[in-house]
Amino acid sequence: MAVLAVFALAPAPQDPAPRPTFPEWLEGVRAEALTRGIRPAVLDAAFANLSEPLTTVIDRDRAQPETVLTLEEYLSRVVTEKRMASAAEMFALHRKLLDQVSLRYSVSPRIIVAAWGLESNFGQTSGTQPTIAALATLAWDTRRPTLFRRELLNALEILNRGDIEPANMRGSWAGAMGQPQFMPSSYLSFAQDFDGDGRRDIWSSSADVFASIANFLQKNHWTDGERWGREVTVSAEAAGRIATEVGRRNGSCVARRDMTVAVPMARWQALGVRLPGGRPLPSSSLNAALVSSASRQFLVYRNYEALLEYNCAHSYAISVGLLADSIR
Repeated sequence: MAVLAVFALAPAPQDPAPRPTFPEWLEGVRAEALTRGIRPAVLDAAFANLSEPLTTVIDRDRAQPETVLTLEEYLSRVVTEKRMASAAEMFALHRKLLDQVSLRYSVSPRIIVAAWGLESNFGQTSGTQPTIAALATLAWDTRRPTLFRRELLNALEILNRGDIEPANMRGSWAGAMGQPQFMPSSYLSFAQDFDGDGRRDIWSSSADVFASIANFLQKNHWTDGERWGREVTVSAEAAGRIATEVGRRNGSCVARRDMTVAVPMARWQALGVRLPGGRPLPSSSLNAALVSSASRQFLVYRNYEALLEYNCAHSYAISVGLLADSIR
């Protein structure tokens, strides 16, 4: 009887609170935005006609090509002869402006063009999704709500500053905006007004686009004059030695965990890593890490870290590097 009495006094388990509807949830975002100083008129314009999440955005979030495709598949689709020709053409067309940007930010104009080419096909496909609706959808979704709620509030801050009108704030399904495909947090930290018109216009100003990409890379420790990496060959015997003798990295993203620690070039040479054709590795004071896929291997240097900051996927970072190297 005593045991039964104890159970009788114990509180009954509570059901979890029901999830708010999308409009109710959006009201919560509005209330938080107001406390951050976002003007009511900005919120009215941003949330106009936004009554339900975008199912297409959630579907795209489940099938990202950088994680679904192998490195070989991704490179074959992205670093094509056509895109390399376009990169060379865009480099020549914008050379004067690119040199001005490069001089100010100490970032190679070739790497600027390559990142621009990968992000938006040289400004041609920067995305048509309304940024506020896409971010609200991903913040409402249960997969990564904290991350995307933060980005949604940052996007509202951009509107509040007057850099772009809500109807023109468009980008990818993931909320990446403009030709550099900056997330709102990156925009607030790195976007530049290089043409001096008082707006950081990464949607239509080539000067602001190039400068914003260069500023991002510079702030993430790009060192002008150094390589990003190089393709190498690794024999089966060398691969076995590397697996037992060279440690793996730690990191917050899969790509950083899926590479070795950086060691001196002489060490890679001793382990049996070679340039294509069996040529010896060049001497260098820089340490390098090894990135391997099923059939291709790359030694990558510290500039590679800046590319991973842009998009932490080896397929992306290697594609940018190879596209930049193709420009002559």
